[in-house]
Amino acid sequence: MKLITDQSFILASESPRRKELFSMLGIPFEVQPARILETVEGELTSEELAISIAYKKTVPIVQSNPNAIVIGADTTVHLSDELLGKPENKEQARKYLKRLSGQTHTVVTGVSVQGCGTNISFAESTQVKFYELSDEQIDAYVATGDSLDKAGAYGIQTMGGLFVEKIDGDYNNVVGLPISRLFQMLLMLEVIAFKKELSE
Repeated sequence: MKLITDQSFILASESPRRKELFSMLGIPFEVQPARILETVEGELTSEELAISIAYKKTVPIVQSNPNAIVIGADTTVHLSDELLGKPENKEQARKYLKRLSGQTHTVVTGVSVQGCGTNISFAESTQVKFYELSDEQIDAYVATGDSLDKAGAYGIQTMGGLFVEKIDGDYNNVVGLPISRLFQMLLMLEVIAFKKELSE
């Protein structure tokens, strides 16, 4: 399967995980990380929060690249009504993982597609259940430093995935980009298309 496009795409994220997932489409794109303060005002649902930050990431990139379609994304982790962001230090990472131990939490990724007449956003949610974690397991993982740059203090695509008992929903959404739903969205917007192969 090959895809074609006559659009310029920019991924407004410095996440290597999102870059790898977007590369699955096989279309050319640039990476221009958005340098923004990832906060929003007001009472928002988890989906609204993720979408708002994803949209904020696109704004400066769209302004400096008016002829490109810009894609922003933001992933948040919620345990009941509590938002577990990126831990500030190892001690906070330990606290987050102890909270997640044996519990089911929600991973929400907001995606915003902006520019060239395109203005659409959505959020994808995945339920993730952790095994009961011992202090030894938590300390060993936190010591790797892997938890410090990830919402909820773990990466499902790294050793943090060893803590996951089961998921209900899109695995790639937990990694950081629901690429399957984004693919369907881009097809619907007609900014990508299938390349027609010449029959033999």
